[in-house]
Amino acid sequence: MAKGFISCLQIFPSSDVVKTIAFYEGMGFRSVKYLDSKQPHGCLYRDGIELIITKSKKDKIEPNRVIHGYGYDAYFITDDQSKMQNELKQRGIKIVKELSTTDYSNKEFVSEDIDGRWIGVGKKETR
Repeated sequence: MAKGFISCLQIFPSSDVVKTIAFYEGMGFRSVKYLDSKQPHGCLYRDGIELIITKSKKDKIEPNRVIHGYGYDAYFITDDQSKMQNELKQRGIKIVKELSTTDYSNKEFVSEDIDGRWIGVGKKETR
């Protein structure tokens, strides 16, 4: 019997697809590029996460927190937030909010990508 939704992937527009793909490769993602297609894009894969980087007509990407006043642009779930934060720091990824427990009971940290997007990384804490 069908379970309903089983997965999600995130689509990130970028003014420089090649540069954004390279950033996520540096974060440990494997890439497959379709830069010569009608809609140039790249697919990125790491563990259970898939990102699609598409070409934007905009010169600068505006993250959700700029457009709406708050919010992340994606949220990655992990069982070991501390280990993941340390790995990303070692890879030179900018951490804008260190690991902590939020008022909505998620243990999380926040990183920033090359286009200024904030990516929350964490998981709901069990009580």
